[in-house]
Amino acid sequence: MNGIKWFAVDIDGTITLNGNGMVNLNALSKLRYLVKLGYKVIYVTGRSSIEAFALAVFGGTTHISIGENGGVISTAPNTHRILADKKKCLEGYDILRKEINHVSQKPVFPRMSEVVLERTFSLEQGNQVLQDNGYNLILVDSNYAYHLNEVSINKGFGLETLMNLLRIHHDEVVSIGDSITDIPMFDKAKYSITFENSSQDVRRRATHIVNGENGEGLVNAIDLVIEKKLNSEFI
Repeated sequence: MNGIKWFAVDIDGTITLNGNGMVNLNALSKLRYLVKLGYKVIYVTGRSSIEAFALAVFGGTTHISIGENGGVISTAPNTHRILADKKKCLEGYDILRKEINHVSQKPVFPRMSEVVLERTFSLEQGNQVLQDNGYNLILVDSNYAYHLNEVSINKGFGLETLMNLLRIHHDEVVSIGDSITDIPMFDKAKYSITFENSSQDVRRRATHIVNGENGEGLVNAIDLVIEKKLNSEFI
């Protein structure tokens, strides 16, 4: 059996202090500590992979990121593996605008695989419109925005693709996140950690739960892994 080597970490709500994206410096310091110990840290986020890659560079962690809820993998500033077709998402966006009021794009960093929308309409209605019009697309809510992408795209798909590329075994991965969009990522790792303030659905799908929020939970999650690993409970 393999030992833990990789941490797949969500950004918003996991290492940030608030919805504006302010990073909890204690959480970032803890991630840098992991890297110094020899672990690899992958940001897996609904934000653009470029944002996450920049955070990795300036934060001093591993230079790999998965963005757009699994739609893009970035391994260098100009090296991006795009896993979905944005043109299809733009077509879906046009249909949503025609059939639902108050549908608009959210001002975000440029996207390569998805369309990001304001949370100004019913998610259920939006998905029904896409289904009725024969689009193989889905809207998901990251609590930050609605993300319109191909049905097959999620954080788990992006993480699994990277794991296959780098020959990472699921026993080697701990995933940490706080929202519904993190559940597919949990399913690709042997160990998954969320927080007491996460929704019941998220807590039910994680293998471990810790207290804390706004970055504090991540610190507690890392401490839990290190403590249990030292006691051979994660090995």
